[in-house]
Amino acid sequence: MISKHFVEFHSPGTFLSEVSTREVESWNVELALEMAKTIKEGHGAVPYGFCFTTRSRGDKDLDSSESARSHFHYLGGTVRTYEQVVADDLPDEKDLRAYMKRREIDRIIVNTNSWKTTRPLEPDDVVLEWPPAPVEKPSAA
Repeated sequence: MISKHFVEFHSPGTFLSEVSTREVESWNVELALEMAKTIKEGHGAVPYGFCFTTRSRGDKDLDSSESARSHFHYLGGTVRTYEQVVADDLPDEKDLRAYMKRREIDRIIVNTNSWKTTRPLEPDDVVLEWPPAPVEKPSAA
């Protein structure tokens, strides 16, 4: 069996998210964070998050298929519960409140890395610090 790992970067698009896929050696979050800084889609959109996938192919398979997918990693954003959205009662969120109620969505994330993106936040999803805090280098003594 042959397997390869990938990271999929998701950025806001006109109707659907733009997805840029890059091959990686492993599911390495720190590497994906560095790679995210280089992704730019149409209209200047940058990623709101990413996930990892693994594609595999057996000896008798003509093509590979997805054999594993990670949870989603959001590049920052504001987490809001259904209760908060209802309590805020913002006029422009009438449809959001109705959608969350109808779909029984408990939490959403609002990301504004480039264009505003609002998505359901699944229980296993991770919200990462973005931009990442700078790593302090030890001083030369």
